[in-house]
Amino acid sequence: MGTKKEIRTKSEHVLYLGDWVFHLGPTFIETPFGTETKDADLHFYGERLTEALEHVADVTTLANWELYRLAPGKLEAFLEESVSLIISDVEAKCFHLYPSFFDRSRRENRVVTFPDRLMLIKEWIRDGGGLMMLGGWLSFSGVQGKSGWGRCTLTDALPVDCLVTEDLVESSAGFTPEVLQPEHPAVKGLPWDQFPPIFGYNEVSANAAGEVLVRVKETGHPLVVAGAYGKGRILTYMSDPAPHWGINFELWEGYDAFWQQSLNWVKKQHG
Repeated sequence: MGTKKEIRTKSEHVLYLGDWVFHLGPTFIETPFGTETKDADLHFYGERLTEALEHVADVTTLANWELYRLAPGKLEAFLEESVSLIISDVEAKCFHLYPSFFDRSRRENRVVTFPDRLMLIKEWIRDGGGLMMLGGWLSFSGVQGKSGWGRCTLTDALPVDCLVTEDLVESSAGFTPEVLQPEHPAVKGLPWDQFPPIFGYNEVSANAAGEVLVRVKETGHPLVVAGAYGKGRILTYMSDPAPHWGINFELWEGYDAFWQQSLNWVKKQHG
């Protein structure tokens, strides 16, 4: 179960989608006739990010499969009470194809549709909502280009353009940041000179709506991009807030402050 809490203790709420995983292993081949898998674990990679934000807001976390199974209207209810939405390592198609519509035992001979949840998010941003879109193997174009964010209905609200192919850029030597807009409220006053190497990121290009705040020093690709859509704001961080790309990032002295400042900016606490 990915939902972290039901009781609200703070005045503001954040909905965090993604960064949960089922881990199955190890697999043993003991006979030519079969294999055996021993042990299984459910792990939340986003625990460190959640802890950083819970200093200032209540956070509800949902795994990709929980998002996929949300009944029509439930995501809208979450958004209505949230100052910010985080999408991290979630394929765009997880927002579509509500699975209960395909239950043959419940199938009725009638046409069925339900609202496009990505369009609902887009309208929510336009009306003043704050989105943080974070990187990973299932973000932006993603591994083998299958994440689908460059082809979905939310695309033209984003401050970055996705590649049409796989966008993963990785190195075991790591990548470091170069701050281009040091006075921007999301990145101001942080110890960027102590930022530890990250092992990868999603390659994108900033579009006319985007302002590159931080780029990857070794390649020049955008790392943090800020933008606006209607009355709302969007911040994209092209790497992972959690392992594996962010296993060192989680140790950064400025980690908590970066996410708190980013939240403050997307929800318009600062100008």
